[in-house]
Amino acid sequence: MKTVLFFSVLALFMLPAQAAQTETQTQIAFLPDVHFHDVYASFNDHSFKGVADQSSHNGKAATIRTMDAQLQSTRLFNENYFALLAALDDLVRRNVKLVVLPGDFSDDGQAVHVRGLKRILQHYSRSYGLRFLLTLGNHDPVKPYSHPAGKSDYLGPDARPLAIFSPGSEQCKAADTAVICTEEVKELGYSELMTELADFGFYPKASDLYWESPYSHYANNKYSYRQAMAQADLTQRQFEICQQGAGGSYKKPDDTNCHLIPDASYLVEPVKGLWLLAIDANVYKPKAGYQGPANSAEAFEGSGNAGYNAMFDYKPQVLAWVKKVTAKAKAQGKTLITFSHYPMVEFYQGQTQRIAGLLGEDSGQLSRSPQQQISQQLADLGVQLHVAGHMHLNNTAVVRSASGNSLVNIQAPSLAAYVPAYKLLTLVGQAEVKVQTIVLRDVPGFNQLFGHYQKEWLQLKQDKKPLWDADILKSETYPDFANGHLRELTRLRFLPKDWPDELRQLLLALNGEQMLILSQLQSSVTLSQFSPEVLQQLSQSQQWQEARQKAQIQALAAGVRLEDLAKWTGFDLVLDFYRLQNAGELALPDIPVARLKEYSFFTATLPQNSKEPGSQNWASWTLPQYSSYKFAALFQIIQGFLQGQPNGDFVLNMQTGELRSVRQTQARP
Repeated sequence: MKTVLFFSVLALFMLPAQAAQTETQTQIAFLPDVHFHDVYASFNDHSFKGVADQSSHNGKAATIRTMDAQLQSTRLFNENYFALLAALDDLVRRNVKLVVLPGDFSDDGQAVHVRGLKRILQHYSRSYGLRFLLTLGNHDPVKPYSHPAGKSDYLGPDARPLAIFSPGSEQCKAADTAVICTEEVKELGYSELMTELADFGFYPKASDLYWESPYSHYANNKYSYRQAMAQADLTQRQFEICQQGAGGSYKKPDDTNCHLIPDASYLVEPVKGLWLLAIDANVYKPKAGYQGPANSAEAFEGSGNAGYNAMFDYKPQVLAWVKKVTAKAKAQGKTLITFSHYPMVEFYQGQTQRIAGLLGEDSGQLSRSPQQQISQQLADLGVQLHVAGHMHLNNTAVVRSASGNSLVNIQAPSLAAYVPAYKLLTLVGQAEVKVQTIVLRDVPGFNQLFGHYQKEWLQLKQDKKPLWDADILKSETYPDFANGHLRELTRLRFLPKDWPDELRQLLLALNGEQMLILSQLQSSVTLSQFSPEVLQQLSQSQQWQEARQKAQIQALAAGVRLEDLAKWTGFDLVLDFYRLQNAGELALPDIPVARLKEYSFFTATLPQNSKEPGSQNWASWTLPQYSSYKFAALFQIIQGFLQGQPNGDFVLNMQTGELRSVRQTQARP
């Protein structure tokens, strides 16, 4: 059921802190993509003591990445430390006991930071009774086995980037004295991660009512904790994967380069009647032509771009198990919620093909989108509700197979990106699930590291290097900070790398009024001739004045003023594109209502003037042709974002797949 988001400022409602979990309702919080980095980590070998800050009130030295690095990443590296603590404190206030971290709970599985995460999870488990259930993402085991690694952009004592790598890395082999070499930043593999975090779902607990993995075979179908523990040993949770596809019983005669690697999937019943199914959807394809040791990380590709598009070919035994689990859950009357790191359904609110047409097939993260037939196959496995991460998006998508099976995929937002939030699911009776999206407004300490960043900025200025916008250090709230992060990310990375040069240059030169006038302009000036100087000349021409008059008539008929269109720029438009793409309904409080109305006006107006010329050589297009065609596509995508499934607060009927929006409330302050 499609729900149109009208142009009123919407935001997610946030239950009062004392709203508690009742005896008749089970609640589960989903916090994917925490990307935890211990900003006050202690290196056991004392190789790095952090960076002191005299303005800090806690007296701790910071072990952080540079602001320059995190403003060019799709995730924050440092402030999400404080966001995780704030989210867990919020869950304690709400009396929520079940907390799921669907992958990328660490940032590349570095030993020192995984150890810090474990301390935090243990504290909240022991002090407040929270039960954590984790699954692995592509940033937890970057590869199936541990390997030398590190980062070149820790913040050093001189406010410049500092390289910290582990022995065996190329940086440490070079014996560069400027590099700190320590095992503390080695990237861990399955064995180390699952052992270190064994208490958090990867292995059964005595309190669980049920636990199994795809490789469990309980005698007489009778469950016992002792038997579950014996079969949960990682040596028994291995599968064969070959370069061409799955091994084992699925292996084909010509398959080569085959390896045994672990699988972390599991099913757990933490409370009566609730089954939580954790799918390890990491697919590490063996590299072609690799000749080294079988248990080396170098033997495998990373898993970030594979996901469910590769699961049926490379991990069919896991999906066969999923089908058995869904059938068993239905037969036993269990409420089954499935989670993994990767999305099961297209995650751009149905706009993937349009985005590919606008920016190119290889732009952004389009390659990570599940194919439609894959989503339908997953629905036919019996999966009805799936919660995912990976994309740092707030989104809901529904797919229905030809067999009539429906699958709802909830993309839970990240605490480390815009808009920082988490999903809270409440079971309401047998068939309904209430979904809330809780924005983290109050994050104590989020600005605690700003003194370090100020020194970094001053050093960059002194070294005459490109500067990030220091205004981000004026952020008053964590959502403001995440908004500033997205703004700089758009300026420093998205626009330069993902947008075609000619479209980017045009957008950065125009405001909304000029965009509309261009759509009415009669001019033979080609795109290849465009420059700010040419635009200035055009704006003084008779043709421009005539086009402006036409634009004025169109705008007035729709209740829009040209002077209002002139108040926003092409950069504002692109930033709003990413706000809506990434955060859905959560983004609306950050976009003026009047501007949304103006975007709607463009969507309705431009298609009349955006017929595609026959030539695909952009340079030969006239400036009005190209502008009308590309801007029409951009505004149609934005309109599509505004017409997606409810992704804020809604109720899901598990049996029908129907979504019903719950509430529209005031804007965020």
